[in-house]
Amino acid sequence: MRRVTSLILLSLASAGVFAAPSEEHFTVVTGGNKVGHVIATHDGNRVTIDFDVKNNGRGPTIAETLTLDERGLPTQWTITGATTFGSKVEERFALAGDKATWKDSLGDGGARVTEPSLYIGQAASPWSLGLYARALLADADGALPALPGGTVRVTPGETLSVTDGKQAITVRVYAISGLEYAPDYVLLDQDKAMFAVISPGNVVVRKGFEGEQVRLRAMAANLSTQRLEEIQKLTAHRYGAPVRFRNVRVFDPKTLALSAPVSVVINGRHISSIQPLDSAASPGEVLVEGEGGTLVAGLHEMHAHTGQEGALLNIAAGVTTVRDMGNDNAVLDALIQRIEAGTIGGPRVHRSGFIEGKSPFNSNNGILVNSEAEALAAVRWYAARGYGQVKLYNSMRPEWSAAAAKEAHRLGLRVAGHVPAFTNADAMVDAGYDELTHINQIALGWVLAPEEDTRTLLRLTALKRLATLDLQSARVQRTLDHIVANKVAVEPTIAIHENLLLNRGGAVPSGAVDYIDNLPVGEQRGARAGWADMSAPGDAEAYAAAYAKILDTLRQMRARGVLLIPGTDLGGSFTFHREMELFAQLGYTPAEVLKLATWDMAAYLGQDQATGSIERGKLADFFLVAGDPTADLKAIKAIRAVVKDGAVYYPSEVYPHFGIKPFATAPKVTLPAE
Repeated sequence: MRRVTSLILLSLASAGVFAAPSEEHFTVVTGGNKVGHVIATHDGNRVTIDFDVKNNGRGPTIAETLTLDERGLPTQWTITGATTFGSKVEERFALAGDKATWKDSLGDGGARVTEPSLYIGQAASPWSLGLYARALLADADGALPALPGGTVRVTPGETLSVTDGKQAITVRVYAISGLEYAPDYVLLDQDKAMFAVISPGNVVVRKGFEGEQVRLRAMAANLSTQRLEEIQKLTAHRYGAPVRFRNVRVFDPKTLALSAPVSVVINGRHISSIQPLDSAASPGEVLVEGEGGTLVAGLHEMHAHTGQEGALLNIAAGVTTVRDMGNDNAVLDALIQRIEAGTIGGPRVHRSGFIEGKSPFNSNNGILVNSEAEALAAVRWYAARGYGQVKLYNSMRPEWSAAAAKEAHRLGLRVAGHVPAFTNADAMVDAGYDELTHINQIALGWVLAPEEDTRTLLRLTALKRLATLDLQSARVQRTLDHIVANKVAVEPTIAIHENLLLNRGGAVPSGAVDYIDNLPVGEQRGARAGWADMSAPGDAEAYAAAYAKILDTLRQMRARGVLLIPGTDLGGSFTFHREMELFAQLGYTPAEVLKLATWDMAAYLGQDQATGSIERGKLADFFLVAGDPTADLKAIKAIRAVVKDGAVYYPSEVYPHFGIKPFATAPKVTLPAE
């Protein structure tokens, strides 16, 4: 579930108190399934909150206690429990006079409050959004400065009538912006009590009104679409004329080198020519000054769970193709249609058909199956709709995998996936997997007992057992031999393991040091929160040692010729740049990493005749940087222009719409004379 950033109003103005019932009860719904609850209990000026979500075997468990003043605003707030991946939460806030103090995973903080302000916390239940909305609505202009920085705003939206089947009430949607890349949408009733928090994939809705969840998710999707359509109109440049990128060097993945300075000309969706630098422009062209920079073909993020809020951010990061590894199929289809129509900006999407077994721990993507026959039917459904592969997941019964893989291969589909619970990677290679997803899914087979259940957080926390594992042991080498002999690809998602095993609460993650200061304040604080619970003595050291073992394992795989596939499972964009850096730590040169993320992945997807390199006649998918990324991969973090499908984007125009400070200036553009 999308992270909800907590805020606390510190204000001398009235907040518009509402008459709270003794208990507010909300249901958390993901993918149409009930996965958790929020219960707020009121006792005078004291509120206690029970927030618990369990989806895909994991989720936050949070307890909150608030003391409110006569205006309904917190003077004391404690937040305790555990985050989605198990990191302990011990957050405290207090307001005494004009002095605000707090303690969270970043450490101690405080400020003297001289004007109405909002404290931005790291962990809180969605119930807090109702509090924030009321506080912001009480302000004259609906905007307040935030602590430790930034500004938060509320924008009223439409009203609607909702029903529980017995009674109808009127609610209104409000957008809270300034904390994250996209607004949070909260619905309040006529008494200003919270009714729901909505997003396209999830809703937190008042108990009894769960029947409205489909409509509310659609509303959130429409709000998001409207916002992104406006951004697309402002930032996607289709000039209706040839566009010449002058004085650029082109990365050639076949030679791993840069070309001499040339001009690359696009017309419509395609690259029309690559010309010597001294070639004269034809009449009516748009001229983009490359100033000796480098053009690189669009990157391929191979582990996405595509959402439209992050689609344009991937474009701004040079990611023009993604492989979706599991989604709500209907939602993804609609998103692809909008991207292909050009109404919103986003990468090309290659769909992977998600197949998951039904269990108390199942994920709620794709198609859930309860038998081998249903699994085979799911494979056929995906094949008939043009999916390139299927992905089998944690709760699939291992004994169904071979039949599902055989049917997929018969119909021309690749088979990838997690290692289902109560089996191991060796068995899935035997079952017919073409690709193993996530390095932990392989490594767990070396450290778990057969009866241990990987449908829970154990599939992450058990990784600390790798610390003492001998990578030259027979069981490890047997698995590696099996992968090599069967030519199975591995998609390790290194960056997500780096976050899980190395992130410490309060510290800037290694992978975020180059961009965290440019992010909205809520995103910054979220990035600095820990993931795993490392409170027990020795755990932090064990996790760090496990991460080193993971890198060593991947180095062995690379040395033995295993195809390693770059993907993040973290939304791509900035984190995909980090994934590329981590591949370089395995021994790839910067040029080899670029080749892997462009040409090699285009070939893997069967698209190398259209994408993956900058050549005449290919689709115009590439990006411009000032430096030489074959010498230093960090050059790709300061992108000046991106072309996707012939549309030209300048990240310096895109990023401010998401609250991000740009990393580079746009190149000089000269339009043809009228």
